[in-house]
Amino acid sequence: MTKAGSAPAARPETAPVAEADMRASDADRERIAELLRDAYAEGRLSVDEHAERIEAAYSAKTLGELAPLTRDLPVHRPISFEKPSLDAPRAAPLPPARQESPMMVAIFGGASRKGRWRVGSHLRAVAVFGGVEIDLTDAVFESPEVVIEVAAVFGGVDIKVPENVSLHGSGVGIFGGFDVREQTSADPYAPVVRVKGAAVFGGCEARPRKGKKLKEWVRKQLGT
Repeated sequence: MTKAGSAPAARPETAPVAEADMRASDADRERIAELLRDAYAEGRLSVDEHAERIEAAYSAKTLGELAPLTRDLPVHRPISFEKPSLDAPRAAPLPPARQESPMMVAIFGGASRKGRWRVGSHLRAVAVFGGVEIDLTDAVFESPEVVIEVAAVFGGVDIKVPENVSLHGSGVGIFGGFDVREQTSADPYAPVVRVKGAAVFGGCEARPRKGKKLKEWVRKQLGT
């Protein structure tokens, strides 16, 4: 109850959330990650710095956590977290790349990995009385070279790569087959996929997939 003649106490207004404290979206994180890949390809970041900042970008929860990751880098496009005008044409955003285990195992069953996923420098596939399918045609390459180690025992491993990457193999087939359709990309900046291992009473096949090309950061992300 207020005293006579005194003004009622003003209610505190809710302060607007600062831009730095706003929650980051998957598209925001992917935008910063692309700039970091550009900087890595240009030699502005070392391998360790690139890996550390990429990890920080994908784990950031707010826009304020993303901003320092490119503060010391010259950007090729303005970084803005503002929403575009409703009248401006917008391309459909790509879904965020999945983080997957570097190990795939199929025992008396199957294991498959395809779509938009992040592939690092090493992947191991084990098929025992089962099958493993690895599709790299839509994957996001985070290393200039990917080594895939294969162990197929009474099982099979099938590997598909984009047609514009280099593919090499050095596997052994023992009462089985180890078939890698080798090719060298005309693009010196394209990633290299190396398949090695053994197939015992089983098989491994690695081949380019016609009509599927690696589009993301072939030159920008991967260094020489």
